[in-house]
Amino acid sequence: MRAAYGRRMRDEQDQNPGGAEPEPSPRRAADAPADGAAASGAVLFVCAACEVPLTQPLTRLPAVPQPPFYAWWDADEPGPSPATVPSGCYAIETEPYGAPLVATGIPGPAMPRRGTKTDRHGQWLVSHGPRGNIVINPDDARGLTLRHVSSACCGATPDGGMNQMCACGTFVATLCSDCCLPYELHLSAGHVRAVQP
Repeated sequence: MRAAYGRRMRDEQDQNPGGAEPEPSPRRAADAPADGAAASGAVLFVCAACEVPLTQPLTRLPAVPQPPFYAWWDADEPGPSPATVPSGCYAIETEPYGAPLVATGIPGPAMPRRGTKTDRHGQWLVSHGPRGNIVINPDDARGLTLRHVSSACCGATPDGGMNQMCACGTFVATLCSDCCLPYELHLSAGHVRAVQP
């Protein structure tokens, strides 16, 4: 059963390879010094509420990459897939992502890099979550605490909304870490700020 589900997820992923090109980031750090991480255009993201750094310095990619193929149904141990975004990088999500999921009459991916999803009545669901999330490798995050809003067999899903909390108690991100989903952390553009390292 797991293998059949995995094949279906891979087939759905192959049918929707995309994501549109991202819009330019509205958060450009000004007065960048001409050395080190700043010279490469790197920024780090801080909590908008308390200014605590939440990431290491990251460099922007032109688009969210497609997740690497991962045969999770054949894995020796359950756990997250390889990360969608390489370490040290970030990208802007241009499509709706995360909660709320609303019913639609048109079958298709529930959100980017995700297969189809239905509710208990068999209606297709699609994300009406925010656009403009900052997608990073979860291993590049610092000081976040997981609060399971929507868990799955091996990790968290984005279905229940933000599930990562800053030390100050503000929800700032959505972790996707279940074995059959892309391994991604979506920082909420409304809850973090980009600053020079």
